[in-house]
Amino acid sequence: MSSIQSSGPSGQLASERAFLNLSCVGVAYDTPSGPVAVIHDFSLSLERGNVGCLLGPSGCGKSTILRAIAGFEPVTSGVFLLGDRVLSSPTRHVAPEDRHIGMMFQDYALFPHMTIGENIGFGVRGVSRRDRMNRIQEMLEIVRLADMGSRYPHELSGGQQQRVALARALAPSPELLLLDEPFSNLDVNTRAHLAGEVRDIIRATNRTAIVVTHNQDEAFAMADQIGVMRDGRLEQWATPTLLCVEPASRYVHGFLDGERNYAQIG
Repeated sequence: MSSIQSSGPSGQLASERAFLNLSCVGVAYDTPSGPVAVIHDFSLSLERGNVGCLLGPSGCGKSTILRAIAGFEPVTSGVFLLGDRVLSSPTRHVAPEDRHIGMMFQDYALFPHMTIGENIGFGVRGVSRRDRMNRIQEMLEIVRLADMGSRYPHELSGGQQQRVALARALAPSPELLLLDEPFSNLDVNTRAHLAGEVRDIIRATNRTAIVVTHNQDEAFAMADQIGVMRDGRLEQWATPTLLCVEPASRYVHGFLDGERNYAQIG
C-alpha cells in the first residue's frame, strides 16, 4: 500500500495504514489584515489503540492542531483522515459532532448542577435508559469512582473531577480521544499519579488518543509516539526512545534537555 509523505520541513510520514493520518495540514486565522498561518505543513500518523503526545512551549500551536482535529478549526491545506474517513480538507469539513471524537479539557468543564453520573451520561445518546445507566456505571467503575455517581462535582477532589471528565469523554465510545493539557490544574504529585492512571484507562478501553502537554514527564509516561512542536511546525514525531537517542534537530535536543536557549538556534 502506498503512503502519503510530507514534503515540508517537518518531514513526517503519514501512512495510509495508520488509523489517524494528518498530511501536510495547514491552519490559518482570519485577521483584519488577512489570513495568518499558524500551523504549517503538519504531518503525522498514529496506529489504532496508541497514545500520541504533542509537546512544545506555550504558543507553538499544540492546542490549535488539536482544535483542528476536533473540527473546531478548518484547515487551509492538507488532509485529515480518521480510518477511511476524510474529516478535514480545504474542500471538506465534517462538523465536530459528527466526527466521533471525544475531548477532555484542562478545566474539566463539568456541569455543576448535575450529578457525577449525569455528567458522564450527558453525551450517551440513542440508547435505552437501561443501557445508558449501565454505561454510566461501567465508566464509573473504570475510573474507580463506582460509589460516587450521585455526588456533585464540588464534592470531589481535582483528581477525581478529572477522572469524571475522562469518563464523560469515553462514555459515547469515541473513535479518537483528545486531551488538552489534562493535568495542568493539578498539583505535581497528583499529576504524576493521574497521568499513569489515564494512560492505563485509555489502553484498557482500547482508545486512540492525542494528548497535548508542555510537561515532558507526562508525555514520556503516557505516549507511544511523541511530537515536538515549534512555531506551528512539527519538528519531530517519533517513539520516546528514538526522540531521546536521535533528536531530529538542535531544537529538539535542546528542548528535551531543558536548555531553552536552543529555541533561538536554527
